[in-house]
Amino acid sequence: MSRTRVPLAALSLASASALLLAGCSQSGDASKNTADTAASAATGKKPAPFSKGTVKIALVRQSGAGDYFEQWGNGAKAQAKALGVDLTVYDAQADNAKQATDLSSAINSGAQAIIIDHGFPSTIQPEIDQAVKKGIKVVVYDVDQTNKSVISTEQDDASMAQAVLDVMAKTVGKNAKVGYVNVAGYAALDKRNTVWAKEVAAQGWKQQFKVGKVTDSTATDNVPLVSAALTQHSDVVGVFAPYDELAKGTVLAVQNKKLQSKVKVFGADVSNADIQNMTAADSPWVATAGTDPSAVGAAVVRTAALELAGQLNKTSVDFPAVAITQDFLRKNKIENMDQLRAALPALNLSKVSTADWIPNVAH
Repeated sequence: MSRTRVPLAALSLASASALLLAGCSQSGDASKNTADTAASAATGKKPAPFSKGTVKIALVRQSGAGDYFEQWGNGAKAQAKALGVDLTVYDAQADNAKQATDLSSAINSGAQAIIIDHGFPSTIQPEIDQAVKKGIKVVVYDVDQTNKSVISTEQDDASMAQAVLDVMAKTVGKNAKVGYVNVAGYAALDKRNTVWAKEVAAQGWKQQFKVGKVTDSTATDNVPLVSAALTQHSDVVGVFAPYDELAKGTVLAVQNKKLQSKVKVFGADVSNADIQNMTAADSPWVATAGTDPSAVGAAVVRTAALELAGQLNKTSVDFPAVAITQDFLRKNKIENMDQLRAALPALNLSKVSTADWIPNVAH
């Protein structure tokens, strides 16, 4: 998303090694949480400030809604617990003004580092600058911001979108009538939109409609929008919905209109719910791509820990994603993320942003 970011996977294991992705949503009040996830033992000596007592980190989220973001948050909490970090989570629930207020609260909470998960620079850039000015380490995930002292973590949304659209091109062919479900203004979604526009031109596709909105109930709220579009344009053969909550809403709309044998859905992101959705009988969702959301959340926390310890030595960290098709999931009898991790080792981010003093959570 362009001022915020959002979260494709395996046509084959060969293509599964080099793609990247992102996710999107929003959330509310500050809360301290932990997650019961196993972690490998650390062998190295803790550096300062971790050797000097409990470290406080704040996680300021634009939204934690949806299966992908819940898993992302669980991974972050599990990694923080393994590190002995006092993690306070703020969730603005898609309220951008509240996220700015949450960030101000985090700045004044005594946090030594702040992680910002998605967000619109127009509402949070002033607070980001204030945090940096106060000496707080700031790590952002899928946020387009301008402060050069901030550590950026993200997925390659262009590569992710291209991977799915390559499948769509093979599936629907050239000059096909297609639909589009997306929302402007989110960094990841805007980048995916750029790839979409190029692919529409390259394939000669006739885009019949564009609808979509992001809310605290994105999947549900997009069903009537897509249903209305399909009523007017029932001749489309494929719909691109580059965020899993948008894809879920699109799938329901296609099924409600009884068009699943004709209209195929191409999405983004992967989670337990997404896998179940894609593998269900008569599901029109045939391709997606993404990272392991739990692994990404954990890796972002490790990135913040390394930055606090002065050991990161870089200004950005990218998380690789993999491409995934419905055929791959069904052929390998994959029903959940644990099975997908086993089938696609490329989802493992255990070697990203780590050190011998960091216990690495297992997903």
